[in-house]
Amino acid sequence: MQFDHFDIDGFLSDYWQKKPLLIKNPWKSWSNPLEPDELAGLACEDEVESRLITQERDTWNVEHGPLAETRFSRLGKKPWTLLVQAVDTQVPDVASLIEPFRFVPNWRIDDVMVSYAADQGGVGPHFDQYDVFLIQGLGQRRWRIGAHCDQSTELLPHDDLRLLAAFEASEEWILEPGDILYVPPGLAHEGVAVGDDCMTYSVGFRAPSRGELIAYWSEHLVAGMPDDDRYADPDLQAQDNPGEISAQAIAKLHAMVTDKMLDRDAFARWFGQYASAPKYPDMDWRPEEPMEVQALRERLAGDVPLLRNPASRFSFIRRNENSVLLFVDGQCFECVQETAVLAEQLCAKGPIKIDQAQVKSDSAMELLTNLLNQGSVAFELDE
Repeated sequence: MQFDHFDIDGFLSDYWQKKPLLIKNPWKSWSNPLEPDELAGLACEDEVESRLITQERDTWNVEHGPLAETRFSRLGKKPWTLLVQAVDTQVPDVASLIEPFRFVPNWRIDDVMVSYAADQGGVGPHFDQYDVFLIQGLGQRRWRIGAHCDQSTELLPHDDLRLLAAFEASEEWILEPGDILYVPPGLAHEGVAVGDDCMTYSVGFRAPSRGELIAYWSEHLVAGMPDDDRYADPDLQAQDNPGEISAQAIAKLHAMVTDKMLDRDAFARWFGQYASAPKYPDMDWRPEEPMEVQALRERLAGDVPLLRNPASRFSFIRRNENSVLLFVDGQCFECVQETAVLAEQLCAKGPIKIDQAQVKSDSAMELLTNLLNQGSVAFELDE
């Protein structure tokens, strides 16, 4: 799916992480990509993350999937909402909803969560720590926007939902199919279904916290450190007071930490792998039979389209004019010359196009073979 009208530069300048925006049906042709019954079927599967939220007066109940097929027939008339995470990894037509938003870097994109709600269903007033585009798929939903929130904002006690203790709306819209509401991080908002058959697609983005980055980067560093890399002071001199930790000792100890922490190249390589790691690493997308380079060349010679796995994450870091580090599903590939060009193509928008010069390149074919065999790309006929 593609936009027919949307000012990307104006949006990034005036709205991105600044204020909400209602975008009235910007699509060339809007078509709801998933039927409600299909969403309910996904919620019944073991490997899919889902929640069913029901409301009785002021009480919110959350059931985690997988759900029994018979559960939906026992919901009655009370308001309820079904939430299914990362539907883009399961349904290619839902994954295509991400494409128009590729003006945001790949590594920032998280997933597409899909919700289905009965009349008056919702998840209550809340705020998120990330940007989100809320695409109305079917029916209508009333969205209300409130104030900015932070860590000090009071929440209601609930084990599974981050519900605001107080919510006062300053803006309100009713979204029709194809409409989009952009909500920046930290902004209070509430969506309530207006009538039955209300489906919303939430294109969410990732924003790692400082604490998260420090914790995982440090964990990565520590895992590779030898136990005998220790403090040493062969130039030690007697102190007037043995209780003092000297400035020289502090400087040496601090350097032991910062010398490793401040290695920018090592951090870049680690972050590329960290940011491209699969959302659900236990899912195995590898083909039943590994492919050899020669077989790959023959398939490409037959003009069989090559597709990215919707569940895979592709990003790269440029090292110099002719060299990049390609990161796919947590793996790092060092690419130079024509293979670097291929790596950038793999990360770009649109279909993957392999030219004959790349087919003749051993390094390019080796890269594609590795990606095929780890399940990150596949031929169209293999889907």
